[in-house]
Amino acid sequence: MTNDELYALWAPWRCGYILGPKPAACVFCEKAQAPAAHDRENLVLERAVHNFVLMNTYPYNAGHLLVTPYQHSATLEALAPAALHEMMDLLVRWKQRLERGMRAQGVNIGINLGAVAGAGITEHVHAHIVPRWQGDTNFMSTTADTRVISQALHELYETLIMTQEPQ
Repeated sequence: MTNDELYALWAPWRCGYILGPKPAACVFCEKAQAPAAHDRENLVLERAVHNFVLMNTYPYNAGHLLVTPYQHSATLEALAPAALHEMMDLLVRWKQRLERGMRAQGVNIGINLGAVAGAGITEHVHAHIVPRWQGDTNFMSTTADTRVISQALHELYETLIMTQEPQ
């Protein structure tokens, strides 16, 4: 074993994304067009009129959600005002559900537009909701770009689906 191997931190689940085959089509469009019967396997939590809410398959933190318009667009200005308004409504509603269902103490909400802004999927606008807790930043994310996710995605899906709507 080399010294480099002694100090390595491993996140093998990321290899599925990094090395795995990339879909030819837009992953968001594929999930949006899939039958609702496949929502659990696709981690789709809600389908609204102009947008849908899904869990991030490669989350920054447990409970990392995405609000995505059905319309395939790389820019916000191409979206209809109704889609933009509904996106904001969904961000607020699912922020509240994360606070209830996961006891999130805060959230980061953001939209990365373009590769230089950090967008991993540049061709389809989507907003991130990342729940946060006091002290959730640790050496793993700051020294090794590794996240410790404490709950399986489908187990968390069930928790979030069962969390009551905000009043």
